Amino acid sequence: MKNKLVNSSFVILVIICSLLCTGCAPKRQAVQLLLRSSPWHFSEGSALSALSPEKTSGTFTAPSDSSSFTIKMSVNLKRENSIKNLLQIPGVLNMKTFQHDAKDRKIQNYPAYPMPDGSIPVLEAALRLHSPTEPKGASDMPIGIPLAMLEKSEGEHEVLLHFSGVRWTLYLDNELLDNDFALGYPKWGKQSTWEIDPSLVSKAEIFFPGIEPQKVALKIPRSSAEIQYWTPQGHNTWVGDVVTFYHNGRYHLFYLFDRRGHSSKFGKGAHYFEHLSTTDFKTWTEHEAATPIEEQWETFGTGTPFIFNNKLCVSYGLHTTRIYPKEQTTLPLQWDYYNKHGVTGSFRYDTIPGYPAGSTYSISEDGISNFKKTKILFHPCENPSVYTDPEGRLRMLANYGAKGTWESKSIDGGWRSVNQEFPPGGDCTFFFRWRNFDYVIGGFTGFWLKPVSAPEDKFVDGVKAGLDFYNGMNVPAVTEINDGRFLLAGWIPMGRWGGALTIHEMVQSPEGRIGTKWMEEIIPATHKEKSLAKEIKETSSFATGSPSFLLTFDVEPGTDLSGKLGALFLGADGENQACEVQISPKAKKAQYGKGQLQNFSGVEKSLREGGSPSSARNYAIENLINTDKPFTVRMIVKYEDKFGGSQIDTEIAGQRTMIAFRTDLKVEKLLLRSEETGIKNVKIAALKN
Repeated sequence: MKNKLVNSSFVILVIICSLLCTGCAPKRQAVQLLLRSSPWHFSEGSALSALSPEKTSGTFTAPSDSSSFTIKMSVNLKRENSIKNLLQIPGVLNMKTFQHDAKDRKIQNYPAYPMPDGSIPVLEAALRLHSPTEPKGASDMPIGIPLAMLEKSEGEHEVLLHFSGVRWTLYLDNELLDNDFALGYPKWGKQSTWEIDPSLVSKAEIFFPGIEPQKVALKIPRSSAEIQYWTPQGHNTWVGDVVTFYHNGRYHLFYLFDRRGHSSKFGKGAHYFEHLSTTDFKTWTEHEAATPIEEQWETFGTGTPFIFNNKLCVSYGLHTTRIYPKEQTTLPLQWDYYNKHGVTGSFRYDTIPGYPAGSTYSISEDGISNFKKTKILFHPCENPSVYTDPEGRLRMLANYGAKGTWESKSIDGGWRSVNQEFPPGGDCTFFFRWRNFDYVIGGFTGFWLKPVSAPEDKFVDGVKAGLDFYNGMNVPAVTEINDGRFLLAGWIPMGRWGGALTIHEMVQSPEGRIGTKWMEEIIPATHKEKSLAKEIKETSSFATGSPSFLLTFDVEPGTDLSGKLGALFLGADGENQACEVQISPKAKKAQYGKGQLQNFSGVEKSLREGGSPSSARNYAIENLINTDKPFTVRMIVKYEDKFGGSQIDTEIAGQRTMIAFRTDLKVEKLLLRSEETGIKNVKIAALKN
């Protein structure tokens, strides 16, 4: 009898525990990204000239062959209300502090780091460069930081300015905080004068040639929590075009590193491929840049990773025509060769005249990272999408400067056109095969599919049919990983160009229809989940408690075709910048729209209808999947001062996703409403990071 009582008590306890745990959110651990960044060391040298409070100005003669210089300074930073010039070299360099407009995020994004009172004090150094390609002849190239990004925004700091001939870089307390890529050189006089403000600068030294920095090896690498919605360290750093590859159990993610929203190198972009990888999607590693900029003429365009001769390679375009006219580049030579021979040539660009332009590639020396440039030009297009198709053929989709499908026996030239008209060029097209279907996607709008058994000229336009999967990501890349899973990775536009990295998992129907869902391994970690309502019977408002959170709820679609629900996200200023996620289950449509307190937002257009998902602002998606029966909606709202607003990522029925960005929106309040549609089990959990 005693044993029966014990067993009964145990069963009851198990049932109670089970009931208590029902509905609890799964505990998620934050993803960890191991960073490459470290402090920098500059060796001692003999200064050509030095200034101090006792000697606030001086003269020096720069070497006639100088293409690099370094300035070391000891600076006492202060929050000044007016412009203060710390250092001046007339006609060459001006370094100053000033108050920046808190609403001006153009170029430098200084408001990413505001002071507690909202002010934006800035330290900035502008170098005047003389370039034969610039209409003005000479232009100032500023680099700078908002002082609030420093652990100690005021007081003594070591500031170092370094011009290498390729890079113009600001270091503060041995940390690289901003840089740009040079186009032109400073013009030193026969004798240059310089001066400091002794109330702010206690020492300044200038070195010719410049002192090249050396990385300090760290025993424990720095790290960043989370990869979803990640941006590189810094106030003005963004993720640009993403290309991905899965090889030997490792997922490689290359992205065009961007500062200033395409405005670096005087608006030429100065993009190059940085590289991340992971074997388990929980721990990521940041590698050395795969295609670093090493010459003033270099600025790179999108390509693809691929395997050739058992080597991990990455193709990319040399966008040199952004800097020099086509006639001064190698493009005429390459097109002449193709027109004469019917196939492309192979040229070592360091052995021929003209500025290199067109397609090239780099090879990994260890199969993981350590990429080296081949300096081989193999095609005149400037965005080469190289891949080995499932039949083992080496192929390329040509973009930017060419179009169509090309084929070759070798990566090093010999490319012939096998389809002149498809795909129709544009930005960054990619091919992939999934089960019984072939797909080609474009960077912003194009989407084509066909059965594997169909001829190559039978691709169907999925956008015209309203069956595309564009969801706010720009230039999405598709890669198959382990277990037959496919991932979609791209960037979400937040400013002028570039934004946050976003990765979703793809789903496929037997008919070849593609959808997307969240990738469970990288969903951001959250604090304890809180229930907001068991059921929404009338329009209801809730405080979110945090500007970054995970919101979930269940939907009863009802029977009315006009039935819909709205989740309205509001900031401190009410309808201004408000965003509404609207879902019409029976009409199988969802949208982001301008939020209104009294009414649902107006109707937005899908891509097929002329809308613009790639803008990641207001747009619609259509032909939702599995919304004619009860389903779940999950939304992540992510706010950062660096973003200058909120990214809103919505997953509908585990089959479709859509993402938007809202400038100046910092969510404080949530409003839920519906017409002929049920909303149940509303829960919220603040993000940990």
